[in-house]
Amino acid sequence: MSQRTLAALLAVPLVVAMLVAAAFTSLPFATYSPGPTVDVLDQPGGDETIQVRGAKTYRDDGQLRMTTVSLSPYGKRLDLLSLMKAWWSDDDAVYPYDYVHPEDQTAEEDQREGAVSMVTSQDVAIANALTALGYEVEPDLQVAYVVPDSPADGVLEVRDVLERINGRKITSPDMLVRTIQETEPGDVVTLRLERDRQQRTVTVTPREDDDGVMRVGFTPGTGYRYPFDVAVNIDPDIGGPSAGMMFSLGIYDTLTPGSLTGGGVVAGTGTIDPDGNVGPIGGIQQKIAGAERDGAELFLVPSANCDDAEGVDDGSPRLVRVATFDDALEAVQAWAKDHDADLPSCGSDS
Repeated sequence: MSQRTLAALLAVPLVVAMLVAAAFTSLPFATYSPGPTVDVLDQPGGDETIQVRGAKTYRDDGQLRMTTVSLSPYGKRLDLLSLMKAWWSDDDAVYPYDYVHPEDQTAEEDQREGAVSMVTSQDVAIANALTALGYEVEPDLQVAYVVPDSPADGVLEVRDVLERINGRKITSPDMLVRTIQETEPGDVVTLRLERDRQQRTVTVTPREDDDGVMRVGFTPGTGYRYPFDVAVNIDPDIGGPSAGMMFSLGIYDTLTPGSLTGGGVVAGTGTIDPDGNVGPIGGIQQKIAGAERDGAELFLVPSANCDDAEGVDDGSPRLVRVATFDDALEAVQAWAKDHDADLPSCGSDS
């Protein structure tokens, strides 16, 4: 046997071992894949997703589906085989790990940010829908998140409206935070708040964190006072602001006679701000794929996401470009009357 043949025979197991090792070695990448979609008009288990007390509601047919993206788990680096599978998939996408899970953000911080964003998006969505229906809404300061096992846990609740601290009117989030941080160790903070339209007074003792800062353990955020009670009951594991537009449409539909979609299945995505502007989101291609999987006939695309959406536009579902809540409302109403109606698409200027 020649030396060359012997070297080749000895090299084969080494190459195979290297390939196997590479295939199962964790790499600094993460994936996006189509997540579940949720019909915001649904009544799972008899409990409405959109809940209203104090106003007449209309429960008709049709679906308005919010869309989600499933991310590879926080802290898990994927192996080459998993990444190759996602790379070749028509619906999945591969991104640098630090793009999906920023290095300076912990899993707990990521979860907290998503929860705050979801609460805020729901409240802004309710305000938009009620304003479009002619109701007046007033902004206020509320609890957007309560840190588990913090002094506030069990004392404060999400959407408590914060009015006074230690007898002083709360004039801004900064004033509230500053007052808490200036508390001496062992001192109690007294908060007057409104919960379920009833006044309450609670006390809580701030705790010093690892940086020596006194904290209670909640995140304040902007909320609104509505003329009647409206709530969106979504799985708490779903976070982020990207369902805001669909929440607004669902609330509008719930408070108006007839089916907004004409009995059809409409899906979409997009943040919404207090002025009704629809903002861009991540994972548009995966959200369109999820909507198609779940039977959507029409998909509402934020105008800023059009370039990426066009790359997967095969006509099912039909993609419609929207920049505002009014755009979305008018598009769904027109489509409900005529599925062939002329609607603004991502490739058009109209």
